[in-house]
Amino acid sequence: MLDISPVLLLSSGIIFLLVVARLNSCLFKPLLKHMDDRTASIKKDLEDAKSNGADVDGLLAEANEIISKAKKEAAAIREQAYKEAKDSADAKLASAKSNLEAKSAEFAKNLQDETKALRDSLVSSMPQFNESLKAKLSSI
Repeated sequence: MLDISPVLLLSSGIIFLLVVARLNSCLFKPLLKHMDDRTASIKKDLEDAKSNGADVDGLLAEANEIISKAKKEAAAIREQAYKEAKDSADAKLASAKSNLEAKSAEFAKNLQDETKALRDSLVSSMPQFNESLKAKLSSI
C-alpha cells in the first residue's frame, strides 16, 4: 500500500535543505540585515530628535531671555521719553506761567495808572461840576 522510497525521501529532504539554505542566504539574511539597519536608523533618529529637542529648548530659553531684555529696555526708553516730555512740558508751563504773571502785573500797573488818571481828571473837573450843580439848584 504505502511504499516509501528511501531514495526519493532522502532526495526530497536534501532538496528541501538546499532550498532553505539558498533562501536563508539570498532572502532571510538580507531581510534581517535590512530590518536591523532600519531599527538602528530609527534609534539614531530618535536620539537626534531628543538632541534637537534639547537644542530647541535651549534656543527657546535664549529667545525668551532676549525678549525679556528687550521689554526691559523698551520700558526704560519709554520711561526716559516720558520723563523728558514731562520736563519739557513743565518748562513750557513755567514759561507760560511767568509770561502770564508778567502780563498780569503789567495790566494791573496800567489799570492803576488809568485809575489815577481818571481820579485826577475827576478831581480837576470837580469845580466845574460844583458850579454846574449850584447853577441847577439855583434855577430850581
